[in-house]
Parts: sequence; C-alpha cells; structure tokens
Amino acid sequence: MKPPTDRGSLALGAYVYAVLAFIIVPLVIVIPMSFSQNDYLAFPPSGFTLKWYAEYFDSRQWRAATWLSVQVALLTALFASVIGTAATYAMIRGRSRLVTAFQIALIGPIIVPHIALAVGLYLFFQTIGLSGTIPGFVLAHTVLTLPFVVFTMAAALGKVDANLEAAAMSCGATRFQAFRLITLPLVLPSLASSALFAFIISFDEPVVSFFLSGVRQKTLPRRMFEDIEQNLTPVIPAIATLLIVLSILILLGAHVLRSRSVTR
Repeated sequence: MKPPTDRGSLALGAYVYAVLAFIIVPLVIVIPMSFSQNDYLAFPPSGFTLKWYAEYFDSRQWRAATWLSVQVALLTALFASVIGTAATYAMIRGRSRLVTAFQIALIGPIIVPHIALAVGLYLFFQTIGLSGTIPGFVLAHTVLTLPFVVFTMAAALGKVDANLEAAAMSCGATRFQAFRLITLPLVLPSLASSALFAFIISFDEPVVSFFLSGVRQKTLPRRMFEDIEQNLTPVIPAIATLLIVLSILILLGAHVLRSRSVTR
C-alpha cells in the first residue's frame, strides 16, 4: 500500500475536475440564456425562442462585424501559417548563432501581456496610419498567432528526417525544391492545423482588436463589448454560443489533421 501516492492521485484528480467544472459551468449558464424569451439576461431562462439568433443574423451591424472578423481571421491564418512555417524551418534546419534570439522574438507575444502589446500596437499604428484598417488588424493578429503556429510546426518539422532533404539535394534539387517536394507534404496536416488555430485565435481576439478598431471598422469581439455596455440582451449569449460551436468544430478539425499527421 502507498497512501501518499493514493492521496496525491486523489488530489490531482480533484484538481483536474475542478478545472473542468470551472470551464464547463459558464457554458452551461450561457447557452441556455441564448434561448430565453426575456429581453434581459436571466438564469434559468423563461421559455424557449430562437429570436435572438434571428436578431443576430438580421442585424446589418452584426453581419458587418462578423464579416470583418472573418476576413481578418482568414488573412491572419494565411500569413501566420506561411511566416510561422518559414521561421520554424529556419530555426530547426538553420545553424545561425541568432536562433535563440529569433525564438524569443517569435514567442514574445505570449510572454508580453496583451494589454501592453495592444497599447504599443495602437500607438505605432496611429503613427503610420494602420489603426482601424484591415491590414492593421491582420498584422497585429499575425504577431499574436505566430507563436502557436511555431509551436505546432516545430513539433511537426522535428519529426521529419533531415536526411530526406539531403538526399534530394544530392540528386540536384535546391533547398526550396527539397522542402516543397519532400518536407511540405509530410507536415501539411500540421500546417493546416496551425492555420485553423490561427484563424480561431484571430477571430476571438478581443483586447488588441478593441484598441485597433475604428469608428466604422469593428470586429465581432469589439462589437460584443459595445453591446454589453449599452444594450445587454440575450443576443450576446446567442453569439457566444455560436462562437463556442465554431471553436469546437475547428478544434475537432485540427485534431483530425494532427491524427493524420501522426499516422503518416
């Protein structure tokens, strides 16, 4: 018998379940409120209706904010996956003395608080005229999502044998051709997975988007914050429920892609 180990296992299990409850309980509250017939937030909800979802889809302002977020997230996923893959490849295959500094620069957005990063980007973009523009949103969100792409691609590229590229280059292929024909097909599922992560992180990003949004260019998270301050109705839980469903679908897609990458 090992009582200390058993106690440790029980404590760890209790901690895990407490964390899961902390994550799941808000969802159990938010989702039912999106179907409430009340014009205000109330739990438990009274009745059942889909009018708040209809109000979201019928609202021109909500559709405009959603479309802006979709555009920014798609472009962010594209640029972050391309830049992140190239940067990760350079770190893993390269032999520069600046690799450590390069790694710190890439993962910096995770270390620096988003509020500090948002203020810095706002002041910088105000100077160069990118504040409140789609290029400004994409540039800022690309910086935020790069670390997640780098982590994903580092794990994928680390499993690819460098000798495969060396063999291709010994047969006359260039470095780029060896990467495109040998390495890229092997890491493509992980690349798609990292792009999905970048998309959902950009789409849900509230802090930086709040600072960079202009009077007309407002992302969905910024529009939600304004609605919470001025007109708090169950349309907010309805949008939150849709975002939860979208996040779950993207995470499932990323899991499927990573599973395919492992089985290759």
